[in-house]
Amino acid sequence: MKKNEKPEQLIPPHGGYRKLKSFQVAQLAYDVTVRFCDRYIDKRSRTHDQMVQAARSGVQNIAEGSQASGTSKKFELKLTSVARASLEELKLDYEDFLRQRRLPEWPRDDIRRAMLIDSRPKTADDVAEWARKIKESGQSGLDGHSGQDRESIESTASTMSTFPEIASNGALALLAVACSLLDRQIATLEKGFVEEGGFTERLYRVRKAARGRGKS
Repeated sequence: MKKNEKPEQLIPPHGGYRKLKSFQVAQLAYDVTVRFCDRYIDKRSRTHDQMVQAARSGVQNIAEGSQASGTSKKFELKLTSVARASLEELKLDYEDFLRQRRLPEWPRDDIRRAMLIDSRPKTADDVAEWARKIKESGQSGLDGHSGQDRESIESTASTMSTFPEIASNGALALLAVACSLLDRQIATLEKGFVEEGGFTERLYRVRKAARGRGKS
């Protein structure tokens, strides 16, 4: 160990999941899903519970994995992967909702999706405000956007999009961001686990370093 270099900690800093962008977006998708299901899905149906639980699982597993990372990188990787799978399941539920009602699923490059992401919503109310602006496209809701954007949105919305369509596609846009963030997070965790190992390897290094200091 180099002079003035701090010894490796057996249990490094962990948790801090609230600062993770993946957690923040997943939590927003959860809040949006609860509101969506209460409004558009029969509360007595299994679909209602399954969608809410899938959204909750995404949030909870990110948090639990982050908290467990201090003693088990392997467990963190597993739980983060479970979170990713839960959000993928939720994406399918929204896609099914649109397909079964013959509502269009917007392409990934749709300007309306970009408007939502670019607005950096933090709450379900922020997403609801975006939906209102999309519904009122061509009116005051689009003030501040370029002529090209306005023309594109007005053309796309010419079929008089309904709130269920807008809300579903908005949720899908948020989930796409959350899943992309989790994919990158999982790749980083995998690389770290391969290069540094987990708790057992760290325990060996810490013990070895402690013995070395004792002999000096």
